[in-house]
Amino acid sequence: MAFRDSGVQVAVDDFGTGYSSLSYLKKFDVDYIKIDQSFVRNLSADSEDMVLCEAIIVMAHKLGLKVIAEGIETAEQRDLLMAVGCDYGQGYLFSRPVTADMLEALCIEQNQQKSNVHLIGGRQ
Repeated sequence: MAFRDSGVQVAVDDFGTGYSSLSYLKKFDVDYIKIDQSFVRNLSADSEDMVLCEAIIVMAHKLGLKVIAEGIETAEQRDLLMAVGCDYGQGYLFSRPVTADMLEALCIEQNQQKSNVHLIGGRQ
């Protein structure tokens, strides 16, 4: 409860593998499930991995949880996951890992670009 009060959210990492089990969803007050990259790696429209990803997403949503898919490397993987309601994704398609300094620079750059769009577009 102290975590919640301070605004911290909790994710179950690598869901569907190893020690990450369904019992964690009852045992802990979690906000997100992160689908393990082993299910995303060979994702295609007619694959068993697609069926498993969709089942995880539906189950999570019925429990009031958001879903993050790990290891998204292609636009096809992103599109398939979006089509079945995945909330968030992470992986090389979006960005390679970056240091804290690089992340700060990227955020500053994006904020500057947004400011420039407002100025060019005439919105204030």
